[in-house]
Amino acid sequence: MNAALLAVVGLSMIAIGYRFYSKFLAEKIYQLDPDFETPAHAQRDDIDYVPTNRVVLWGHHFTAVAGAAPIIGPGIAVIWGWLPAFIWVVLGTMFFAGVHDFGAVWASVRSKARSVGALTGDVVTPRARTLFMIVVFFLLMMVNAVFGVAIADAFQETPSSVIPAWTAIVVAVAIGVLIYRMHVPILWPTIVGTVILYAVIFLGDAVPISLTDGLFGLAPGAQWIIILFVYAGIASLLPVWLLLQPRDYINGIQLFIGLGLLYGAVLIANPTIVAPAINANVPASAPPIFPLLFVTIACGAISGFHGLVGSGTTSKQLNKETDARFVGYLGSSGEGALALVAIIAATAGFASLTEWETMYSEFGNGGLAAFVQGGAVIVSSGVGISQGFATTLLTVMAVLFAGTTMDAGVRLQRYIIQEWGSIYSIPILQNGYIATAAAVSACLLLAFGAGGPSGEGGMLIWPLFGTTNQLLAGLTLLVISVMLVKLGRPARYTLTPMIFITTMALAAALVQLRTLFLQGRDAGWPAGGLLYPLLLIDLVIVVLAIFVMLEAGSAFMRERRSAATAST
Repeated sequence: MNAALLAVVGLSMIAIGYRFYSKFLAEKIYQLDPDFETPAHAQRDDIDYVPTNRVVLWGHHFTAVAGAAPIIGPGIAVIWGWLPAFIWVVLGTMFFAGVHDFGAVWASVRSKARSVGALTGDVVTPRARTLFMIVVFFLLMMVNAVFGVAIADAFQETPSSVIPAWTAIVVAVAIGVLIYRMHVPILWPTIVGTVILYAVIFLGDAVPISLTDGLFGLAPGAQWIIILFVYAGIASLLPVWLLLQPRDYINGIQLFIGLGLLYGAVLIANPTIVAPAINANVPASAPPIFPLLFVTIACGAISGFHGLVGSGTTSKQLNKETDARFVGYLGSSGEGALALVAIIAATAGFASLTEWETMYSEFGNGGLAAFVQGGAVIVSSGVGISQGFATTLLTVMAVLFAGTTMDAGVRLQRYIIQEWGSIYSIPILQNGYIATAAAVSACLLLAFGAGGPSGEGGMLIWPLFGTTNQLLAGLTLLVISVMLVKLGRPARYTLTPMIFITTMALAAALVQLRTLFLQGRDAGWPAGGLLYPLLLIDLVIVVLAIFVMLEAGSAFMRERRSAATAST
């Protein structure tokens, strides 16, 4: 299969979705009002609530939701063949992710920028809100743990990425100060910041940094995980204008350039996809493609985490309600484009089918490593830069996006804990520092609990993250559907993707429950014991999700009956 043709077809379909389908949603379903006063204005505090240029906000939303997930998921899922992954990414982006992300931003903006969890209390019932927020907290804990482990692994595998990744933080703070405190026009900080970020990649290549094994009795991976979460905790407490917004914006620019570089290299080099369209020789360790495909690729098709970002940080910064289409739907479209190029890199960046099969000898292999390895080969052959430099560049890109997601994820966890403090009148939980410490501690506990003292096995969380992510997406779509019915608007455009993704996620959760139990039993003690907490978390999430769905389904039917009665 010709990789360039696959890229053109995929990008064209995603662009058609934004041009036509998002316009239909904006005008007919969500009915955006340019005169509506958004929470960014009504509740402005210049910390969390800040009216923001839609391009800058798109950068925040895009990079916060993109992270490493649309790279890791497709990079794993191609083990079943490139065609199922391609179809799910493209159609999922058009008809699932766009509807979900756009809807979450709209629903939150119309509800004083409350999170989708808190919103459930008004739309459904207070009990549903409580259960929903527990599911959300578990998801955020897994997101942060997974990405913390992924970044730590990347730093160890590519030490040349360390200096560029940390330099990006300094650059982001400088941009935030220049734009928001010194009122410098955005153009020059953008240009200079971007040049610096790419210049330090050369420095990182010349001065790789590796941590000493055994420092404080910890392996290098464990040291990086702790450092990353200390940083994420501090970052989550800073005003959004100082780090979150400018970091996301500059990362968005870098992602745009990175995507352009990757797609340009694909068009120039025109590599051949060596992986099969449908893999008939799937390793014995691989689970069934149905339903696991739809949770292995979460971000890049549809992701409940996007609803948390959209209703947690994005909605607090939306300048005009009409910007929700550009920020929400186009943000998810950008992630779909990233997932698409991840598929191409992980299937066309290998010399032969044999080399590809070596990479994918076990389920869970590939992921970020396949993207970086395959993508570096394509970029090197297409653009002419050295493969080593291309490897560093792609690793830095992935690390920056994963770090951005961690920043937003820990901040969102803090919001939830503080919301619990407010709801249940617990003053200590309303304290930002206490809430942040609790959030970081929970993430560290999961990362090391699942991965052992080294933290290196923390990627065991990935399948569970995908399942929880998709269940949350289904719950979010159901809450949006209830809101639409209350407003007398068609809900079929949110209900249809909700039914599909919820069914797949519940089926995948049941498969994973069995898998975790058998793996824990066969591994024995103590190795197998690390899997049982994951099994318990999986079970709790499934039960909670079912109860929330029953509550939301009851509210939906009640509103439909009320609407039918009112019309007669």
